[in-house]
Amino acid sequence: MKVNSVAVIGSGLMGRGIAYAAAAGGFETRLFDVSPEALDSAVARIATDLDEGVRRGKLEASEAKAARERVTASTNLEIAVGDADFVIEAVPEVAKLKAGTFGRLDELCRPEVVLATNTSALSIAEIATVIREPSRVIGMHFFNPVPKMKLVEIVRTPETSDRAVATTREVAERMRKQTVLVKESPGFITSRVNATIGNEAFLMLQEGIASAQDIDTALKLGLNHPMGPFELVDLVGLDTRLAVLEFLHERLGEKSRPADLLRRYVSEGRLGRKTGRGVYEYDEQGRRKG
Repeated sequence: MKVNSVAVIGSGLMGRGIAYAAAAGGFETRLFDVSPEALDSAVARIATDLDEGVRRGKLEASEAKAARERVTASTNLEIAVGDADFVIEAVPEVAKLKAGTFGRLDELCRPEVVLATNTSALSIAEIATVIREPSRVIGMHFFNPVPKMKLVEIVRTPETSDRAVATTREVAERMRKQTVLVKESPGFITSRVNATIGNEAFLMLQEGIASAQDIDTALKLGLNHPMGPFELVDLVGLDTRLAVLEFLHERLGEKSRPADLLRRYVSEGRLGRKTGRGVYEYDEQGRRKG
């Protein structure tokens, strides 16, 4: 089946980025959220990102204009997915919420439509248990910020069909992404490695081995990481990182136990840039203080 339209479920940080990539890739893009305010904010941010793409030389002005016109927003899930050829779920990393969302998608989407989840660590096979035909369920792990990051991890379960893999790869490539194929496993490739590095950094900070700034600087200059582990966790959200680590701890054992300092920061509401304070502090424009 040729994919002409893509529905994105959830208009948060990842959802709006995925909608950007879909629209820029030439797909008619339906963006769904239960909150009209969240949708308005997401559509405005997509327009801003498209303009930035033009400034960066990644898009022609005519391409950006056409992409903006391809995005429609809806608070009605049935309308958003009813005629979609491909669906990408991007709701928060809560297993029950994702399973409930997939249950509704199974009711509303045509049986040939591939259903992808943007989870960064949760079990796709478990999410797929609510689907009558789990062969059409697949993982499609994007990276933040989606407009700039090139990679998509395609994650197949033992039930995922070859057709679903091929369709997903084609969709990702039209979004101008590079793909890697991963078997279902806790944390896939990147989340498993990245969460481990980030957790080790928190343990070092907790033990007073070095300051957050010096740990970040060491990994950027010594290991050529584009961002330090604390800069990255403030971007993605400390609560999101904690949820990933708790899942890995449950599945992989003690080596993935979250650092106590990370737990404390989350309990104090220090969630990163989105709250103005994580490991570092930020102003209202999201710029780091100090």
